[in-house]
Amino acid sequence: MKPSLCVLTLALGLPTMAWSQVYRCDSGGETRFSDQPCGENSEKIIIRDNTIGGNFGQHLPPEQKTEEADREQDKPGRQQAEDTCRFINSTDLRRYLVREQVVQGMTREHVRKAFGRPPETYPTPQETWVYPTKHYGALYELTYVYFRDGCVEEVVYRKP
Repeated sequence: MKPSLCVLTLALGLPTMAWSQVYRCDSGGETRFSDQPCGENSEKIIIRDNTIGGNFGQHLPPEQKTEEADREQDKPGRQQAEDTCRFINSTDLRRYLVREQVVQGMTREHVRKAFGRPPETYPTPQETWVYPTKHYGALYELTYVYFRDGCVEEVVYRKP
């Protein structure tokens, strides 16, 4: 085997090696990171596996539950309804959430992840969440998300 090919093979194999431990050291108003303890006040840093795959939210802190969400979950039959939403492939779902896009068949939780908490909600005649979109500091359009049995039935964009 040629020496250059050996070096290339070794270089490509390095990223797959296990992470070494990382330590954070605060001294003299400066923060340093090192692979070895660098003082009495060294703090061990945990580095989570960040390989390709999984979901985008796995490294985020858990979402705080609101009183409204607790009341929604306490309603009988609510969880069962959300399990009957149209199946969306996990890759497509991640793509929609990253693009902040809502499509038919998403659950309430998916909509919250894509658009955030709705500023306006209307429970009747059909559950509707309204999101304003601002462009250049002016109200540009409103997005209406209509739900049926806990699933997005329709998304409508309207000019105000």
